[in-house]
Amino acid sequence: MIKNDIVLAIEKKTDFSGAKSLEIVEAILKELKAALAQNSKVEIRGFGSFKVVAKKTGYGRDIRRQKQIHITQGKRIKFRCGQELKSIAPKAD
Repeated sequence: MIKNDIVLAIEKKTDFSGAKSLEIVEAILKELKAALAQNSKVEIRGFGSFKVVAKKTGYGRDIRRQKQIHITQGKRIKFRCGQELKSIAPKAD
């Protein structure tokens, strides 16, 4: 599913136009990005939570040049699935 699919789903389930549905999705994503940019935890009950975590420094391997490279400290976004979403997810075989 892509962003456009979400917009179409909102359009079908509500009486909003396509432009209004896109505006809603864009506003939600903008707020989510803004909160994560401030290192805030974002929790959507029943779906999951997003939080920014520090990435450790270390060493990796440049496969093309066969050299060891230094990986600097950084940040990444971690997603943890909520209980409701976890319960409907298909089981891995």
